[in-house]
Amino acid sequence: MYQGFAEIYDELMNDVDYESWADYYSRLLSIYGIRSGKICECACGTGSLTLPLQKRGFQMTGVDLSREMLWQAAQKARKHGMAIPFVQQDMKALNLHKPVDGVLATCDGVNYLLTEEDLMSFFRAAKRSLLPGGALIFDVSTPYKLKNILCSGLMCEDREDVTYLWQNSWHERSQTVSLDLCFFIREEDGRYRRMEEHQRQRAWDADTLKGILWKAGFRAVCIYSEKTLNAPRENDQRWHIAATNPVR
Repeated sequence: MYQGFAEIYDELMNDVDYESWADYYSRLLSIYGIRSGKICECACGTGSLTLPLQKRGFQMTGVDLSREMLWQAAQKARKHGMAIPFVQQDMKALNLHKPVDGVLATCDGVNYLLTEEDLMSFFRAAKRSLLPGGALIFDVSTPYKLKNILCSGLMCEDREDVTYLWQNSWHERSQTVSLDLCFFIREEDGRYRRMEEHQRQRAWDADTLKGILWKAGFRAVCIYSEKTLNAPRENDQRWHIAATNPVR
């Protein structure tokens, strides 16, 4: 996943307001007592949220499974004069040199965990990586979004240098959606290069997320509605989940 996609990811996501996301996650971290300190962002991608959080005073580390995405992130950090370590790791086996104050997994990272075993592996790894009193904060695209917005259908867009076709298929039994993308990328000589990307996301309901977080040892689990501090609603497209690593 994201092997060749990394080179055009930022262009396709240029309508996302990452500064607003960084403001929201800074606020959540502050609510959980983390106003500065060391933060590990799992599934950090090209670092589009990692860099703004570093600017807000956090000591960031970015972790992702894709070497190509991390290369893009490192180039962006270097361009902005930021010394941010980017590490290739599977978030399910997160293993940091020293515990941190907070662990983040944003922009659907947890939706790519397809089984309860995967979810538990990530939560346990995150807990081991946190200082006592630290917080795990992540977001998910909701079951409503995956079933009713992404669901099954075809989308397409023709940009100046990239044209893509995006076919989704919802699978009720597994509560997953398959995302099949085909890109045509314009090269300098005017020819187009074809590239395909295949992904799958899982719809996680609130009760399952809470239950597995508790089994993993987290406490004070809260779920918030779409970049607010309000309780989640049935037709939300995104939830933000926060939990603490208890002080013994």
